[in-house]
Amino acid sequence: QVLLAESGGGLVQAGGSLRLSCAASERAFSTLNMGWFRQAPGKEREFVAAISASGDNTHYKDPVKGRFTISRDNAKETVYLQMNSLKPEDTAVYYCAAGEPTPYPWYGLSWSMRDMYDYWGHGTQVTVSS
Repeated sequence: QVLLAESGGGLVQAGGSLRLSCAASERAFSTLNMGWFRQAPGKEREFVAAISASGDNTHYKDPVKGRFTISRDNAKETVYLQMNSLKPEDTAVYYCAAGEPTPYPWYGLSWSMRDMYDYWGHGTQVTVSS
């Protein structure tokens, strides 16, 4: 069982920045593929960004490309989501997710699917005011 704990959410004005963190309880963190998802009120949970276990590969949802950056520090068992140029439409609860390794090459579109992830955090609220 992997426990994930997000932090760093809050209220920010449009154009501002936030950095989300997700700390994992798992010593085998470096083998896990990690992702960030978000869920706005009345909407389904949607993919935001993913990163491979090594950190060599990343994939982003189109609307956040160039504004958000996913990264990880395997020594600290933590994954980050740096969010710049925030917009009101980025308002949502942001969830961290972890997926067990697979025998297949890492493919970004695969890791954009919720079913690929085995563990989820409880989420952190991000609110962007206009």
